[in-house]
Amino acid sequence: MASEEYYSDHLSGQRLKQCYDLASERVLQYLATEINFVKYYLQPGMRILELGCGYSRALAELIPTNAKLFGLDIALANLQYCRASLSQLDSCHLFQMSAAVTGFQSNSFDIVFCIQNGLSAFKMPPNKLILETMRLVKPGGTALFSSYSQNFWDYRLDWFIRQSRAGLVGAIDYNKTKNGIIHCKDGFTATTFSEADFTDLCSDMFLLCKHTKLIIPQFSARSQKHETMATHN
Repeated sequence: MASEEYYSDHLSGQRLKQCYDLASERVLQYLATEINFVKYYLQPGMRILELGCGYSRALAELIPTNAKLFGLDIALANLQYCRASLSQLDSCHLFQMSAAVTGFQSNSFDIVFCIQNGLSAFKMPPNKLILETMRLVKPGGTALFSSYSQNFWDYRLDWFIRQSRAGLVGAIDYNKTKNGIIHCKDGFTATTFSEADFTDLCSDMFLLCKHTKLIIPQFSARSQKHETMATHN
């Protein structure tokens, strides 16, 4: 089953929020750290785009930054939930479209971010997603991506088990679930991108985008995650 179809049909709107409501304290710490990482690069007045905004978990946290926020998602239920839950809609603009081929003009945003393992969730060639992202970023702007560290595996698997027991995703296939990949018996698969994967992607993108500087910062071991930051010069 295609990932976009799965999320649209099974993990959007209220059901997606329920997944995050089931997160453990450790996962919540991870999620908060991830959003703080995005906040670090924001300044008032910047044009910020989130790829795969979901039910507005991240966008709601960014409203106080006084940036001009944009979110896109393929699932209409997510966007409807966003619109119902965000009170400051004049500072947040929502669009239903694919992240692979957006309708925005080139060089439209200061920051484009795709967190919470978005490179896996979109289930498309990651270089295609990154190239579209870099098209959207202004010269001198920043693109942020994140995935899970292998050190976070136990917490991540526990979170999926909770979602499965709540009937939000299928039963976990423990015979196939390993090495950073979670398999559910209903066909859903959640992969991850290692630091080496990000490095390879950065190398490929550097060859394709000659005016792009690519950097891979890392959080401390406590935060158990790594990110790719691409700065378009």
